[in-house]
Amino acid sequence: MRSRRPLTVLAAVLLALVGLAAVPAQARPQLGADTALAAPNFKAPYPCGQRWTLSHHSAEVRRALDFVRADGGTTAGTPVLASAAGTATRMSQPSGAGNYIVIDHGGGWTTYYFHLASYSVPSGAAVAQGQQIGVTGSTGNSTGAHIHYEQLLNGVGQNIVINGAGLPYPSQYNQSYLTSDNGCGGGGGSNFRTWGTDIRVRADAYLTSPVVTVLAGPTNVVVLCQKQGSTVTAEGYTNNWWSKLRDQGGFISNIYIDHPAAQLPGVPVC
Repeated sequence: MRSRRPLTVLAAVLLALVGLAAVPAQARPQLGADTALAAPNFKAPYPCGQRWTLSHHSAEVRRALDFVRADGGTTAGTPVLASAAGTATRMSQPSGAGNYIVIDHGGGWTTYYFHLASYSVPSGAAVAQGQQIGVTGSTGNSTGAHIHYEQLLNGVGQNIVINGAGLPYPSQYNQSYLTSDNGCGGGGGSNFRTWGTDIRVRADAYLTSPVVTVLAGPTNVVVLCQKQGSTVTAEGYTNNWWSKLRDQGGFISNIYIDHPAAQLPGVPVC
């Protein structure tokens, strides 16, 4: 006798389909639709340890913030860093944004960096968080060097969030400040070893800066960032780059770092 199981199975499938049709649309999973994707952990678009102030111009079409240095350093020429990993694309708009880079972070998230003096990566490059992508400038429709920075989700400008905290919006220069931890190696920095004895660690990158501690002999140190300061000569070498040490809370001349390069590779500029 022929089995009736196929009819039974067909009936069960039909009942299941009827049941699914009866489920309210909002209760069904939206297959293929974008769910709410978490934003990357965006960091400031400038080097570790630097303090900048921020502003928003009412004429901006999207929710952008402009950044200029507020720590005594020069805004023009400062490296611009990727605030999160992604794919960078070079763009140009001489009458507006000037030289700028767009980074696609995936999940619909992009960041914009306007008015660059120059690019530091090719179009299509995969960039890491904290990697230099350009140099701060004033190209395009700009009255002075600054970083015009935006965060967008699916092409729509968002209120800017750095390290999980929203920045004041709108804002004006010298009302709000932000110190960067971008490029600090996730708080760890880069490991090096010093040479020599009685190396003075100073509060800043100048021979006139106060001494905060002394390294008695060769020491393993963690370098957060580096910058140019006083010129130091020792053992026939001359160098004006200084390293900011994480654990000693000050700077030493790169001449006392056991590495052949005057400017340490892989270490961001302060």
